[in-house]
Amino acid sequence: MFFEWQGNQAVTLRCVDKFHETADTVSIKLADLSESLCFEFKAGQFISLGVEIDGKMAFRAYSLSSLSGDDYLQLTIKRVDGGKVSNYLLDQLLIGDTVQALPPAGDFNCIDHPPLVVEGQQKALLISAGCGITPVFAMAKQWLHNASGVDVTFLHIARSQSETIYLDELETYHAAYADFNLALLLKHRGETSYPEGRLNATWLQVLVPDFKQRTVYLCGPNPFMQDVQGYLSELGFDMANFFQESFSPVTKDSAEAHDAGLNVKVPDFSQSIVAHKGQVLAEVLEGAGLPLIVACRSGICGSCKCKVREGDVSSTSMETLTAEEIEQGYVLACSSTLESDVEVELG
Repeated sequence: MFFEWQGNQAVTLRCVDKFHETADTVSIKLADLSESLCFEFKAGQFISLGVEIDGKMAFRAYSLSSLSGDDYLQLTIKRVDGGKVSNYLLDQLLIGDTVQALPPAGDFNCIDHPPLVVEGQQKALLISAGCGITPVFAMAKQWLHNASGVDVTFLHIARSQSETIYLDELETYHAAYADFNLALLLKHRGETSYPEGRLNATWLQVLVPDFKQRTVYLCGPNPFMQDVQGYLSELGFDMANFFQESFSPVTKDSAEAHDAGLNVKVPDFSQSIVAHKGQVLAEVLEGAGLPLIVACRSGICGSCKCKVREGDVSSTSMETLTAEEIEQGYVLACSSTLESDVEVELG
């Protein structure tokens, strides 16, 4: 039987396993409280995970690395400087503890965007760096375990072999599956046969000579993804066959930090908050202690949807909103900055 999510409501899951992938990265496995139901999702998607820290719930989005149909959800989490939730999960979450979770979401997946057929074969190029390996690793497992026949090249960039997440599994897949090829590029090679270097257009052509015949799925730090997108464009890749994931938070313009104060009114909670032009709406609402879930912080999960009844905001993402919701004034608070006094309704 499959786990049934409760609409867009958070559900309680239990940590049933926790282990290190690298020195600063752990994987956790989450199951339903009975530990008997299986989970369905699209490989590449994420869930928003909530934990209580200092008496307050905090949510963050993490990509899923388990297989759809398993009786657990696996997340892989890297230590982040100042990372409130990530570091809590690494240091304090214990096996047996419970967390809150929102349903799987995300357009970056290999079900909605399957590889195109090129010369009679589906061919995919998965490109990742650091912890960005998580969603594309899930895609590779989906194809391999379902014997889909997709020809996969997996290009990953890491500092060293010891810092390469999932390295044992990747090497096993490379040895066991004829249609899986691992291309690992390391910043510090050490005593290993993997090449050393920084990914550029030349390395891309050397490591994946047939990249133009593949659909590309990319995930990693934002500057890295911008560089890779540039290399592909420079080399004449058809960008219609390009998909990427990005958890890039909106930040306020520091040049506007001292502008005259604006008012953010939230009548349903009898709040009137002083803010500044250019501030991110989610930060203002969170700072006032209002019950807003902000998980991905980049406008892709939709957890922070709210309605601007009056006033103006500037939004960089409306990815999860329908045309009707946009017409009604709904915005994603994490991707919206203040332009004037506003009145907000929290759903």
